[in-house]
Amino acid sequence: MVRARGLRWIAVVVAFGLIAGCGGGKGKDAEDDRDEEAPSVDEIQRGGSLRYAVEAETGDGWCLQEAQLAISGILVARAIYDTLTVPNSEGDFVPYLASAVEPNEDYTEWTITVRDDVTFHDGTPLTNEVVKNNLDAYRGYVGPRDEENPHPTRSPLLFLFVMENIDDVQLSGDKDVVVTTKVPWVAFPAFLYSSGRLGITGQAQLDDTESCNTNLVGTGPFMLESPDDWIEGRTFTATKNPDYWQDAPDGEPYPYLEELVFEPIVDSEQRVNALEADDVQIGHFSAAQDIISVRDLTESGALANYDTNINAEVGFLQLNDSRPPFDDIRIRRAIALAIDPADYAETINKGVLPPANGPFAPGSPAYLEDTGYPTEGDPAEAERLIAEYVAEAGEIRPVVLMNTPDTLSQEQSVYLQQTLEAVGLPVELETVQQDALIDRSISGEYDMQAFRNYPGGDPDELYVWFKSLSPVNFSRIDDPEIDRLLDEGRSETDPDVRTQIYQDINRRFGEQVWDVWFDFTNWTIGAQPGVHGYDPETFPPLPDDGGSFDEGITVGHPLHGLWIEQ
Repeated sequence: MVRARGLRWIAVVVAFGLIAGCGGGKGKDAEDDRDEEAPSVDEIQRGGSLRYAVEAETGDGWCLQEAQLAISGILVARAIYDTLTVPNSEGDFVPYLASAVEPNEDYTEWTITVRDDVTFHDGTPLTNEVVKNNLDAYRGYVGPRDEENPHPTRSPLLFLFVMENIDDVQLSGDKDVVVTTKVPWVAFPAFLYSSGRLGITGQAQLDDTESCNTNLVGTGPFMLESPDDWIEGRTFTATKNPDYWQDAPDGEPYPYLEELVFEPIVDSEQRVNALEADDVQIGHFSAAQDIISVRDLTESGALANYDTNINAEVGFLQLNDSRPPFDDIRIRRAIALAIDPADYAETINKGVLPPANGPFAPGSPAYLEDTGYPTEGDPAEAERLIAEYVAEAGEIRPVVLMNTPDTLSQEQSVYLQQTLEAVGLPVELETVQQDALIDRSISGEYDMQAFRNYPGGDPDELYVWFKSLSPVNFSRIDDPEIDRLLDEGRSETDPDVRTQIYQDINRRFGEQVWDVWFDFTNWTIGAQPGVHGYDPETFPPLPDDGGSFDEGITVGHPLHGLWIEQ
């Protein structure tokens, strides 16, 4: 098991999040839903095909070490791959593909013990050597190519910095991998999960220099039998893994479904319509109007649903703080003052999503009711700050706001354009697909983007998003005070001291207005009434008495327990 000393602080994060969670499974409030009994073994039916509507395509595929996965890509990855650890409902990150994850006394060395009797989709065994090779590939390790290090070095983008604190990875005996870190790393087990992104790939996929993104080899409950089963922009057909390593209560291996088909439907209104028409049987939603529509259809009996803001992401206007005019705090503050949180919450979020005041949602120990961020609109002060800037620096060029093409995102863009131009900031609109928006975030070739990020968990997981020079510091924040606090928080073992450190980071964001906050996201799963297994009450139990899944659905949910009435 993961050793609990120093990690119980994470339990406070999620336990509070459970109280803060809202909405409810199958059209009732959350408390009533959690009181429902899970179906008995005799009630669960095996077989069938399920179509799952997701919000976007993952155009670059699933070569995980190099992939750029948003929520839709993570969902697909969870079908194909397993991670070494997962979060449970108690807030611990517990072993999954690993059977144990243990630190030394000062958290500078972690021993990962690999689980027995797990095979990849190609029939090869999960070994400590394959796990070592995966970790080396994720961290971009370049070593001699010999019998002990046969895999080609992948070219990680996002993970290169995520795993930068790893100093060395070595094999120990037949089952163990020993990871040495540069500084004490209290939250290391959380990074072995990395919001579901750090799946363990088979050696054949690691070695594949031609088609790593389409020839997928995992240990997960479903398989991509052929690259032809992914028709980009249309469907991703995942087939049951008959040799999955986890057994269901009926004594047979998970999953229950024979086939799980992911279908990207970019326009969220069309996604709701497809679900209502039974063209798809389950879908993932986060826009306010979609949540309202799914709830209404649930009340009428046409659909069922589960929604929650446990471990909520934050919706925000991501500014490129490295380029004018956003490198000046007056412009950043002016944008925040121009957008009245109450009006935005009612006009764009229909009263469904609560306004945000920083990158840490309620439930995180870093959350503060008052971060110093403007909580009321003040257009006159916004106009004054912009005029002051123009008097010193000259006229502001039209800044470009990027957003995705779905109807609700376009409505958001028009609202922001009109609001900002009213106080003197000229805005042009640009529409791009989600994967292109992420590419532009990485390259820094943008001015402003409507964005959603920073899911909950241990605040150290946000280190890479805020640290100067990190490739996933999309806002290009360069703040020595935030850098200092991030480094202190990573190695601090005292829970109270850690809490203070991350609250200080939250205050710093409020003071400097590095981004403009909109809302704390409420994710919803809508489904046909005959679909089961997508809410915490019916998630499969974790192995080895590890507890139960309930991390929220911000980064998807377990898929091996899904089943459909035949």
